[in-house]
Amino acid sequence: MPRINKSVILALLTVTSSVFLLFQLYYYKQYLSKDGVRNFNSLSANDAQWQVVKKFLDLVGRHNLPVYLIDPLTLGLLTPHTQQLKESDSKGPSCKYFCALREFTTFALLAKLWKYDSALARSAAEKGFEFLELRGKDPRLAGMDDLSGTEIPLHFIFKLQSHAVHLVVFYERSGNYLWHGPLRLKPNMDRKFVPFRKLDFGHQAGAYDRPELLLTSIDGLEMRIPKNVSRFLGEVANSRFLECRYKEARAFYQLYPDDTSQEAVQFRKNAKTLLHLAARTLSSLGMRFWLSSGTCLGWFRQCSVIPHSKDVDLGIWIKDYRSDIIPAFQRAGLSLKHKFGKEEDSLELSFQAQDVKLDIFFFYEEEDHVWNGGTQAKSGKKFKYMFPKFTLCWTELVELKVQVPCETMDYIEANYGKSWNVPVKTWDWKSSPANVQENGVWPVGEWDEVIQVY
Repeated sequence: MPRINKSVILALLTVTSSVFLLFQLYYYKQYLSKDGVRNFNSLSANDAQWQVVKKFLDLVGRHNLPVYLIDPLTLGLLTPHTQQLKESDSKGPSCKYFCALREFTTFALLAKLWKYDSALARSAAEKGFEFLELRGKDPRLAGMDDLSGTEIPLHFIFKLQSHAVHLVVFYERSGNYLWHGPLRLKPNMDRKFVPFRKLDFGHQAGAYDRPELLLTSIDGLEMRIPKNVSRFLGEVANSRFLECRYKEARAFYQLYPDDTSQEAVQFRKNAKTLLHLAARTLSSLGMRFWLSSGTCLGWFRQCSVIPHSKDVDLGIWIKDYRSDIIPAFQRAGLSLKHKFGKEEDSLELSFQAQDVKLDIFFFYEEEDHVWNGGTQAKSGKKFKYMFPKFTLCWTELVELKVQVPCETMDYIEANYGKSWNVPVKTWDWKSSPANVQENGVWPVGEWDEVIQVY
C-alpha cells in the first residue's frame, strides 16, 4: 500500500473547510432578508405558508380588495386568543398560526366593495403566483322570466410553490345575507392545479349572515377576521345553500298557469310579511326552523307560496322548544289559534295573522326516522306523520334566507307521494298525506292540556 502524504491530506482538508465556510456565508445571506425575515426560497414548507400569505396580502392591498380571513383551521386556532389579538398588534416571537403544514389558506372577498379588475391576474404573475379564476352563473339574475346565463367570478386561487390561497367571492342576496357559489372546473382547466377536493369552501354553494369584521394582526400580518369567530365557524359547518329550481318551476307554470287573481296576490303579500315576522321572532329565541308541508312544497315546486294553501307551515325540532315561544309571538302581534299536544308528544301550535295562519309543527327524532304529530280537536284522535331523516340547508323564499330539508325530494315525496308535482286543492290533513298514520287517542283526562282551542 502506497504511503499517504500528510501535506496533501492537510491541503485537501483546508480547501474543503474553506468551501464549506463560503457556502455557510452564502446561505446565511440568502436566509435573511434586509428586515430580518427569511428569504422565501430558503424557507421550510411550514414557513413558506407565512410568506405566501404575506405576498397575497400585499397583492390585494395594492388592488384595494376588501378581503378577510375565513380559513376554518386558522380561525379555530385563534378562537381562544381573540381577546389577545384585539389588544396586541405586534409580531410575536414565533409564527403560531400561518406556519402550520397547510396546502391552503382561505380568504373571503366582498364583491359589493370591489370592482372587477383584469389587472389582478397580471399583478399576481408579477409576484410569482400562478393564478386561476373560476366563474359560474349569477343566480341573482335568474327568475321565472329570465334563466340568466350571465357568469360572475366565484373563486380565485393564487398558487406559489407548495402553498395556495383560495379567495372566495361573497355576493349580497336580496334576503340580506351573503352567498358564495360552488367551485366547478371548466372542461379545459387543469384539474391538478391544486387538490381541489381538499378545499374548505366550494364543494357546494353557501349562505352566511353578514359578519362584523375586526382588524387585527396575526403573526405580524395585518388583516380582517370575523369579530365573532365562534359564530362564523358554526355557520361554516351549516352553510350549504340550495338554489330555487327556476327551470322546473317554469315548466310547472306552463302546465298549471299561476293564479294572478287579486286574492292570490294579496295572500302572497301577507304570507311574505308573516314569514318574515316568524323568522325574526324565532331568531330572537334562538330557535331553528325550516319550511315544512305546503310552504316547503311551494318553494320546491314553484319557487313561491302556494296561494290556495292559506297558511304558512314551519318545522322545529322539539329539542329546540322554548316555553316562551307563545308569549313571544303574541308580543309580535299574533293571536294563538290553538295548541295541540304537549312537549313530550305531538306538540303543534297555530297562530293567526290577518288572513294567514301560521302553523308550527314540532318534530321528534327516532333512530331511523323523524315525525310530527297531529290532533283532531273534536275526537281527541292522534295522528303521526313519518319522514326519513334529513339535514338542513339554506335557501331563499320571498326575499328571506330560510332553511329547508337538504334531502328535499325525499321530504316532499314522504308527505305528498310521487304525484307531488300535480296541484291538489282539496286536501284532508287526516287522510291525504302519504305519510300519515293513526296514533291512538288522547286520554279524556288530558284534553284540557293537550287540546286548547282559542
